[in-house]
Amino acid sequence: MGKDLAAQFPSAAGWFERANKVLGYGLAGVCFNGPEAELTKTENAQPGIFLVSWVAFQLLRERVPSLSFQATAGLSLGEFTALAAADAMTFEDGLRVVRRRGQFMQEACEVSPGAMAAIIGLDEVPTREVCAEAEVSLANLNCPGQIVISGASDKIAKACELAKAKGARRALPLAVAGAYHSPLMTSAQPKLQAELAAVTIKQPAVTVISNVTAQAHGDPEGIRRLLVEQVTASVRWEESIRYLLALGCDCFIELGPGTALTGFLKRIDKSACVLNVADAASLEKTVNELNT
Repeated sequence: MGKDLAAQFPSAAGWFERANKVLGYGLAGVCFNGPEAELTKTENAQPGIFLVSWVAFQLLRERVPSLSFQATAGLSLGEFTALAAADAMTFEDGLRVVRRRGQFMQEACEVSPGAMAAIIGLDEVPTREVCAEAEVSLANLNCPGQIVISGASDKIAKACELAKAKGARRALPLAVAGAYHSPLMTSAQPKLQAELAAVTIKQPAVTVISNVTAQAHGDPEGIRRLLVEQVTASVRWEESIRYLLALGCDCFIELGPGTALTGFLKRIDKSACVLNVADAASLEKTVNELNT
């Protein structure tokens, strides 16, 4: 991921080189060439997604100098990119903390193995009932018809069966290293708290939405607290987007690899404008849209 951006844009290549120096290892090479087993390790995937998202953001600003935005939001680790884009933390600090966050969460996965599953076509209330009965957590409220659950592997298997019995169209186990956004990640929290305490965080220059509250972030200490809480809390993504829609935001740009957030947004509000920058082709398309 990000390889064609680095190949076509010298400024993008510069950001990848900068990231390698900040972290002290070749993250760019892992992003560009894998192997997939290495890239999908949480300790690489998290800073890798942060980095590619940041590069996409910088290239968009470079190509559309008049670009302005009223708010930012990011799903899970994307909240760090959203904060960096809002000048609440530096690129370097965000990258370092996300790398450490990935390592801490990987350690938690090894201490407390778990799993996640996507529940498709079942509303929130019956899904919460499933979670209570199976003793698992509601990890992500992504959009209407898609909720992710998280917990111990045997309990997730039970929850999938219960969800299907309640009418879910599908209950799909996810290929993840562990039970993110559940109490099984608790051991990562004090370590992340210590990392964030050493980082300068400022008041965001624009509205930044918290995954935990689905509301705008407040002061720097509140940001630190919510970023720690986020590790075990539900990601309230649908509510976050509805909050932004209520603020009057009517055009959204997804930055980074993939188009999952674009898909979620279309399920939340079909009328909203949504663009994305994941690679050189989507960058060109979005630049053309914004410049017309």
